[in-house]
Order: sequence, then structure tokens, then C-alpha cells
Amino acid sequence: MKGGSALAATRLIALHQHKGKSIAVCLKDRTDYAQNPAKTEKGELVSSYQCSPLTVDEEFMLTKKLYEQTTGRSQKSNVIAYQIRQSFRPGEITAEDANRIGYELASRFLKGKHAFIVATHTDREHIHNHIIFNSTALDGTRKFRDFFFSGLAVQRLSDLICLEHQLSVIEKKPYRERQKRITYPPKESNRDRLCGIIDEILQQEPTDYEEFLQKLEQQGYEVKRGKYTSVKGARQKRFIRFKTLGAGYSEEEIKAVLAGKAKHHPHQKQPPKEQTFQLLVDIQAKLAEGKGGGYERWANKYNLKEMSKTLIFLQEQKIGSADDLKERADAALSRYHKLGDSIKAAEKRMAEIAVLKAHIINYAKTRPVYDAYRKAGYSKKFLEEHRTEITLHKAAKAAFDESNLKTLPKVKELDAEYSKLLTEKKARYPDYRKAKEEMQELLRAQKNIELFFDEEKKPEQTEHSR
Repeated sequence: MKGGSALAATRLIALHQHKGKSIAVCLKDRTDYAQNPAKTEKGELVSSYQCSPLTVDEEFMLTKKLYEQTTGRSQKSNVIAYQIRQSFRPGEITAEDANRIGYELASRFLKGKHAFIVATHTDREHIHNHIIFNSTALDGTRKFRDFFFSGLAVQRLSDLICLEHQLSVIEKKPYRERQKRITYPPKESNRDRLCGIIDEILQQEPTDYEEFLQKLEQQGYEVKRGKYTSVKGARQKRFIRFKTLGAGYSEEEIKAVLAGKAKHHPHQKQPPKEQTFQLLVDIQAKLAEGKGGGYERWANKYNLKEMSKTLIFLQEQKIGSADDLKERADAALSRYHKLGDSIKAAEKRMAEIAVLKAHIINYAKTRPVYDAYRKAGYSKKFLEEHRTEITLHKAAKAAFDESNLKTLPKVKELDAEYSKLLTEKKARYPDYRKAKEEMQELLRAQKNIELFFDEEKKPEQTEHSR
């Protein structure tokens, strides 16, 4: 049962194999974290069933191999084990009793069919258990079936055991007695959530960068190591590179903090800027679509409020006439397009540089092969043996001819130009965003003024027609 630390709360979590890591390594990472001596009173608060805490990862692997030999089936799912997290109210239970209750929960839930360890952590205000059990049964004939309500079954069983030991649980109230939520927490983006988790991990002072990445994996993130480290959360579609998170979160900056050469400054989330006013509703168009009198009354009130906000905005901008508004809107639109075109031009040239650089490198690498091909009299046999190199060489030569390049630029010069364009592009983005916001506000105000006066004219036209 998910809940705060004030009451006993339980959750069932599937543990997955991460890409680029073997099942054995993933099992060791998870079980080592659960048995961390700093969190379990030097291992005193670790108990187990049908396995030794010292070799639990190896014993889990042996059972998985037994499953393959017994059934002839290999591991298809990337679920390698399961974890039950069980938290207790602060000050209500001792660490030893919490470990015994965790052991009882695992025994009654798994019915002796799966090996498990119970590690009780005391590093937080609330004592909590990490129960890790093998996804493969001890006899090697079947896997644990994570059925639709398995998480609920664990929660109910944990509540029952806690009640038997006179511990508090989260009580479900009848629908009519529940308090209606009137405030909602602000939405948190994947990037903001990742920054928050990085802040927490850096507070724990990992010894090195690898331990830092392991702690991220323990938080459920998949880590892709390479030229640029990137991570992906459980419900994310794409990986996020550290260097795109903003100042203080690049790989180099994190390593500097871990080495003690720099101080980490946590990410400060900026609240989204609210629009000063909204577009008016075209009431007549909505009525023509079939909206009724109630909607018309609401729309009239809404338009009056938004029109008042629009007039305040025009006063703040010192715009006194429709001509002034049109002039300012046209100027803002022109500036927005000018900045946008300059950014697009820089991006286009950067793409050209990247392609040209690749051709120059390929041309230099494959030139000896192509010279040998020419000396061999353009032999078909030589072509078949070195088709890839020769094709790259010809493609590079064709690209140079198409660009009318008589002398090839140096790669260092292209790198310098690319770096300069990238710097200029990044410098223009703040002005581009500001120009976009200014343009949108002025165009919105212009649209509201036009719509307001159109609405004023329509009743007069109706009266004349009568």
C-alpha cells in the first residue's frame, strides 16, 4: 500500500535486467544495495530463506539455470526478481521486530516456494524492509506469476500481519467520509524528477561516478554508458543526457562534485509563466455550433474578464490605439521571424559542416585503398573485397564535386566554425523565446480587440434589420 511514512505501507516492485548488464550483475547490484552494512547495522538486520545472504545472487542464478534445464525454456522476460518494500511508523517498532515481520510477510505470501532475503534499513526516520525474492521457484519448474492484483494481495497480507502485531495500518474510509482534494501538487516533468533524484544521491556523497550511476539504477533508471551518459526512467520513452539537464548536471560537473573540486547547487524549478490574458471566445460561432444559453452567459462573463486584462496589458505597454497595436505586433512578428531564420541558418550550416567533415575523414581514410584499386586497373575482384571503402571514397569525391570544392578545408577549421555557430545559436535562444512570447501577447491582444468590436457591432446590425 503506497502511503507516507506515518503508517505501515507496503509496495510490490518488479526488478528488471538493465541493458548492457548480465542478470548476475543486476542481481548482485540489487542484493548488495539491500544488504548495505551502513543501512542494516553492519548486516545484523539481514535474514534469509533457502539461501545465504553472502551468496544470494549466485544461488538465485543457480535456480534460474535449474529452470532452464528442467523446462527447456530460457529467460524471456527481463524481470529477474521482485522486491517488497514495507515501511513502518516512526518510533512504533524496533528494527529487529520489523525484520521478523518482514520475514513473516515473505513466508506467508510466497508459501515457501521462492528463496528470499529480508534487509531492514534504519538509515531513515522510518524503519523499512527490503524483501527481495527470486522470480524463479526453488524447484526450478515455474516462475512467480505477477497477477493483476498481486500488489494488492501483498498490501492486504501486510496489513493483516501488522494488525496481528498491534501495529497501525492505513485505514480505508467510506466514500462519503473522504475529504475532497481541493489542491493538487504541481506537475513534475521527467527532467525535474531526475534532477531531484540526482540532488538526493549527491547528498549521500558516493565515492565515485560509477557508484553514483549504480544508485541511479537502484532508483529504477536505466543507464546508458558511452560518450555521453544518458538515463531513462521506468515510464519514459526516451533517454535523457545529463548535459541537457542544465547547469550543474553535466557529466563533468557531477564528477567534479564527487571529486570534491566543486559544490553542487540543486536545481531550482521555475514556475511556468502564466499568460497575462487569454483569447476571447467567439460567442456567435459557438452558438452556431449548438451551444445553449447557459454557455452564452458564461462566455459573456469570461470575455469581459479577459477583455479587462487585455486593456490593462495595453496600458502597461503604453499602446493607445489600434494603429499603435498593429505597428507593435508587426514589429514583434518581424523580429521573431528574423531571429528564427538566423537560428535555422546556423542549424543548416552546422548540418552541412557535419556532413562535409564526415566526407573529408572518409576520403582520407579510404584514399590508400582507392589508389590501390586504380593501380589494379579497377579490378572487379579488388572492388568486391573493398566495396565499402571504395563506395565511401566515391561518395566523398561526388560531394566535393557537387560543392565545387577545389581545396578541402581542414577538419580543425570546420570544428572551430561549428563551435562558433553552436555558441551563437545558444546565445540567440533566450532572445528568440522572449520575442516569441512578446509576439504572441501582442497578436492575442490584437485578436481580442478585433473580436470584441465585432461582437459589439452584431447586436446593432440585428436592431437595424428589425
